[in-house]
Amino acid sequence: MSLHQRTSARRRGPLSPECEKPLQPNAAGNDLESSLLQIFTDHHRTSLRLRETTVIETEKAKKEAVRVADLLVDEVNGGVQESFVNEKRIEMEIRGLAASIVRFMKQSDQWLTATHSINTAIKEIGDFENWMKTMEYDCKSITTAIHNIHKE
Repeated sequence: MSLHQRTSARRRGPLSPECEKPLQPNAAGNDLESSLLQIFTDHHRTSLRLRETTVIETEKAKKEAVRVADLLVDEVNGGVQESFVNEKRIEMEIRGLAASIVRFMKQSDQWLTATHSINTAIKEIGDFENWMKTMEYDCKSITTAIHNIHKE
């Protein structure tokens, strides 16, 4: 095989099945050329197998990386989802507590108004009691004066 034939064989791509057969030395005694061709063929076959193995291993590594990435995303999303649910629950509790605070504030204002009214009523009762005592004293004074006038 000449140099031109070997170069064209390289350009064709993968070796054809006849190139994979071990070469027999030709009758002309080109043992060196056939040995070099055999070395080239062996090297080419080894390179193809290595390339195929590398492609397969790369695909396996990609699939494994995708699987690991999916597991990591699921794990992280699980925590995020749990946090989101907790956040919504806390927000609902905050709304409930805010409504309770407003209700208690209104009730406290009502109680404050009621106690103010009671205090005012008690003061009025105290004022009335003082007025009654004053009236009683005045009545006694008048009665005593009438009694004294009547005795004389």
